[in-house]
Amino acid sequence: MFTPEERSRLRSTLLELAASDQRIGGAAITGSAASDREDRWSDIDLAFGVSNADDVAAVLLDWTDLVYKQHRALHHLDVKAGAWTYRVFLLPSTLQVDLAFVPATEFRALAPTFRLVLGEAKEPAHVPPPSADSVIGSGWLYALHARSSIARGKLWQAEYMISGVRDNALVLACIRHGLAVTHARGIDQLPKEVTAKFEGSLVRQLSTAELSRALAVVVRALLSEIQNVDKELEGRLQGTLTHLSEIPR
Repeated sequence: MFTPEERSRLRSTLLELAASDQRIGGAAITGSAASDREDRWSDIDLAFGVSNADDVAAVLLDWTDLVYKQHRALHHLDVKAGAWTYRVFLLPSTLQVDLAFVPATEFRALAPTFRLVLGEAKEPAHVPPPSADSVIGSGWLYALHARSSIARGKLWQAEYMISGVRDNALVLACIRHGLAVTHARGIDQLPKEVTAKFEGSLVRQLSTAELSRALAVVVRALLSEIQNVDKELEGRLQGTLTHLSEIPR
């Protein structure tokens, strides 16, 4: 297990490397460290603007080689978002190192958690949360598939779909309370009276009866959140959604 001191030293090493890499025109600390919310379990989040867009692939390759050879990375994955490539490394110490690369023309803050430490950045362009309407749509879609999965005897798939209903309903609650929605970052800050409605939706065993019970609970919780956003829509959906847990025999 890594220590905060080891994490801090590695972050400093990577920023020093960025300062010496003439292909990089900007560097920023992102994530929890950028807003002084870092704790024992936080990872390293850095973002880099590559001066020449044609060099992005080469910079990615060189930095990946360095993290593997000098810091003994075990594996990595890429997350693409627009012009950005987020290369996420796993180190033997369990430290996660997220290095984001983008052409300098797109190097900018996409969220408040962005602290420029090298070079220049373009004007911020914070990504808005998903619309409540799209989250509601995803919620009832998962509920439909939960019902059909139970009816087909696909119990693991049903559990997955019930979790999807719950996840979207909790995102809706986070939007309502002005909390972060990405990767469930704001869920634990929701009021207890909100999260209490979802506790009964946790699936305790894989049986048709239990899955149907959990689906009924999570649908009620979803409808409650929809009502806070759009009472008229909740009224239209209520009759149909409340019958989803009644699985035909």
